[in-house]
Formats: sequence, C-alpha cells, structure tokens
Amino acid sequence: MTMGSEREADIDDLPKNPANYMALTPLWFLDRAALVHPNRLSVVHGPRRFTWAETYRRCRRLASALAARSIGPGCTVAVIAPNIPAIYEAHFGVPMAGAVLNTVNIRLNAATIAFLLGHSSAAVLIVDQEFFTLAEEALKIIADEKKGAFKPPLLIVVGDETCDPRALDYALRKGAIDYEKFLESGDPDFAWKPPKDEWQSIALGYTSGTTSSPKGVVLHHRGAYLMALSCALIWEMNEGAVYLWTLPLFHCNGWCYAWTLAALCGTSICLRQVTAKAVYSAIAKQGVTHFCAAPVVLNSIVNAPPSDAILPLPRVVHVNTAGAAPPPSLLAEMTKLGFRVTHTYGLSETFGPSVVCAWKPEWDLLPLDERARVHARQGVRYVGLEGLDVVNLKTMAPVPADGTTLGEIVMRGNVVMKGYLKNPKANAETFAHGWYHSGDIGVKHPDGYIEVKDRAKDIIISGGENISSLEVEGILYMHPAVLEVSVVARPDEQWGESPCAFVTLKDGVDPSNQQALAEDIIKFSRAKMPAYWVPKSVVFGPLPKTATGKIKKHELRAKAKAMGPVKKSRL
Repeated sequence: MTMGSEREADIDDLPKNPANYMALTPLWFLDRAALVHPNRLSVVHGPRRFTWAETYRRCRRLASALAARSIGPGCTVAVIAPNIPAIYEAHFGVPMAGAVLNTVNIRLNAATIAFLLGHSSAAVLIVDQEFFTLAEEALKIIADEKKGAFKPPLLIVVGDETCDPRALDYALRKGAIDYEKFLESGDPDFAWKPPKDEWQSIALGYTSGTTSSPKGVVLHHRGAYLMALSCALIWEMNEGAVYLWTLPLFHCNGWCYAWTLAALCGTSICLRQVTAKAVYSAIAKQGVTHFCAAPVVLNSIVNAPPSDAILPLPRVVHVNTAGAAPPPSLLAEMTKLGFRVTHTYGLSETFGPSVVCAWKPEWDLLPLDERARVHARQGVRYVGLEGLDVVNLKTMAPVPADGTTLGEIVMRGNVVMKGYLKNPKANAETFAHGWYHSGDIGVKHPDGYIEVKDRAKDIIISGGENISSLEVEGILYMHPAVLEVSVVARPDEQWGESPCAFVTLKDGVDPSNQQALAEDIIKFSRAKMPAYWVPKSVVFGPLPKTATGKIKKHELRAKAKAMGPVKKSRL
C-alpha cells in the first residue's frame, strides 16, 4: 500500500477511537515510573538525590513554567549543559510543554553555537553555570549579526553546588533566571498533554556534517518511544538498572537512554567529568550496572593506572560502545577486565545507535582474538529498525554478502529522523530511493552482519565526536602560510582518531623551520575552532592529486596510518 492510498481490505471496519489508539510518546514512561517506584532513586548528582516522584514533579514544574511563558508547540528550547539533573529533566519537561528540545554540544565554539541557536530560533536557553560565558558570547554574535532585530531567548542558568559559585553569581548579575527559581514558578501537578500526533517533533540535534553548516536532525515522539524500548531489549537491560552517564546527554539524547531509564524505572548517576577513576569509583560505590561510551573512554578504562582502577569488578558491568569502530584488541581487553561489551552503530539521523553486533552463543567458543574480530563488526538492525542494507552506490542493488564488496550503508523504518530542519535539498539527497543514506561505506558478511569500512564523507571520529575534515580545512585555509590543505584521520592512542593536516606552503614562506610552522598552524587553529577539531599533526609537502585536480584523500589516509598513532601524552 502506498502512503495516502485507500485502506487495504480487512476482516472488519472497526475505526480507531480514543480508547484504543494514542500517539506513541516516551513521556508516559515518566508518569509510570513515578507511580510504580515513587521512592526509588531516579537521578543522583554528587550530594543531590532525586526520587522518581520528585523527578516527575520537577519535570511538570518545568513544563508548567514554560507553558506560562507561552513556550509550547512550535518552540525550541536549547540546553547547554554537561550530564547534570537539569538536562535529564529537560528530556521530559520540554516536550511535556509541547516544545522541542535541542541539547547543544558543550564542546562547540561560540560561533557554531550562535549558528545553532539562530537556525533553530531557540525561544529559551537553559545553560549550566560553567558554560554561561560561552552562551553569552554566542548570543552576542547573533545580536551583532541581527543588528537590533534580535529577540534574545529567555535565559535560564543552572547552578551546581559541586562547582565554583562565582560563575552562578555572574550569570544572575547578568539577568539570567535561576533554574530552581524557574521551577518554583511552575505547578508540580501540571496537567501536561501528550502530543496529538506521534509525528510531532520531540527533539532537534545538530550534526557536525561535512557541509559548511551543521544540519538540524529532527526527531519525532514515535521514534523516541520505539528506540527507548529497543535500547532496553537489545542490551538486555533490566528493570531498575543503575546507569552511569559517561555518554553525553547532548549526543542524540544520550542515545535515547534518557527515556529508556524512565521506562525501566532505573537510576541515572550523573558524571560531570568523565575519567577512568570516576567510572571505577561509581561502579564500586554506586552500584552501576550499565554505561555507554565511545571507544576512547573504554581505552582510558583499560589503560587506567592501578591506583585508579578498582578491580576485580564487584559485578558484571554492561557497556554499550559506538562512535568510531572499536579495535578488536580493545574489546578483548575490556572483556578480560570483566566488562560485557555490546558493540552498536548508528547516527544522529537514526536516533543514535540502531545497528548492533548481536552476540551469538557459538562465538563464546572462539579464541579470544577471533571472538574480538567478529565482535568488532557493526552487525544487524535493532528490533525497532525495519530496514538495513549495504547497496551499490549507483544501482541501489544490495551488494553480495561476501564480506568484500563495498557499498553504502542504508536504513529505513520508524527510527529514522523526520528530516533536516529547513533543508529540503539535503532531505531529497539523504532520502533518495526510499532509504536513508548514511554516507558510510561498508560490506555485508555471509551471515548478514554488516561492517563499516570507511566513511564516505571523510568524517573523523575523535573520542566519539564527529569532526568534518572539510570544516577544519576551511579554517586552515585562512592561515597566511597555507596554500593547500587536506585533513584526514590519523590513528590516535588516546582519542581513537585525530585530525592530521597535510599542508602545501605558499611561495615565499620559508619552509626551513617546519616545527615552528606546525606549532603556529596549531596555535592558529586553537583560536578558531573547537579544541577537539585542532589537528594533532601537521605534515608539509605537495598533495597527491588526480588528473582533474582532486586531492587523493585515500593516499593521505594511508600515509597518516603509516605514520603510526599519535602517542598518548605521558604528562
């Protein structure tokens, strides 16, 4: 049946009615958690501890306070914060008011944040005290660009008793509303309304895509509901799980685990700064059973000094990893320490990870290195994703399941985004032929499991963060000594990958002191781009090109790989 065509024949003509049909939304999970386990811990942050009854009241207060200020359907609420209770509460309170949540990456610079706030027309900005000056700088950029036509968003600052109080005092002096005072203005028994239509937007997240501007990924209530339940199923996550927030909640809404935890009446342990010591400590002292992390975090856990590692683990701890593909050796090391690792793969456009290396019991009999090798594959679709394939880039025909024929990884189903905000051209391209095009190149193995081989768009994944090589190149081209530049991923001991810049110098630039030139380019980069984008290595010389003048990035990638990994700082 095509969309919009007549209904197919059925055994009856019974219509949908309010008793048997409702829009799917993860907001009901919170209502249920507060009913079933009102006194169980919901969110823990340092000395602060909330129960599910309290979290529900706080989220309703937030929704009520927003609604009282006419923030509702059609409005965007941006949050700039690390993993603290307020960003967890926003995942429920903002959509309960009918508004759309945009969690902003705290590692971005002010110029990029200014673009996001402007592009999304953010009506409210909730910002953690530590990032208030960053938000202030971003708002100033917008105000300067709009020249008087700018209506600044309602500015709310979140205090944190584990931080220096001077930052909060400064924000309040600048006119920001204190988050706790804002909640007090709301009704704890606010009668929130679920969306009338599950296609209604629940969240907006920006990619660090390869184009000059990030793209706004719009997610719907239906997908959030299905993914939240899928997350629990594929990870065999138990009711009452104790979950450690090592994964930023600003990454695809914490891969939808913000909503999963309410469905399971679990407990969120907030972690403001992620270190191996903090992870081991939370496992030992707070009963942590699950956490998600990019391979860079796993690497720090495996290589933690004995003084930081609390071993043996008091229980099996389940780890979900995605981002850059984890090296088989890392998976093997984590297993040896007593962690049970689930390897997943996905994108912001698919509500976070939506493909899993589903474990087969027969793999337990394989030698450790062989087991780690199959474990490193990206795998099969989640329960909530209907279609996953690797297809020929030209014909869209599925590639043979031979483990060697390359194609593009494509997905379709209910956990694919609505589309990119205000970007019809990108939507036409990404949804061509009725599939979502990931831009990732992979193979399909004889057992149907897929494996990513390369990223078609030259995205560099550093510590779980996506970096667009084109954007880094665009900034490096502004350096007075740079004639040509190409940025590729180089293996990195600490971050998995880091940017490596291959540079051709302009005529008249003295090439004799390459060390000083490299340092100057890195210093220039630090002033112009987010810290994690800054190239860790700079190589000088002519760039290899095709007959049509295109830079041969595959050759540069091979060169960067041959250089070996960037060593982890021993300082």
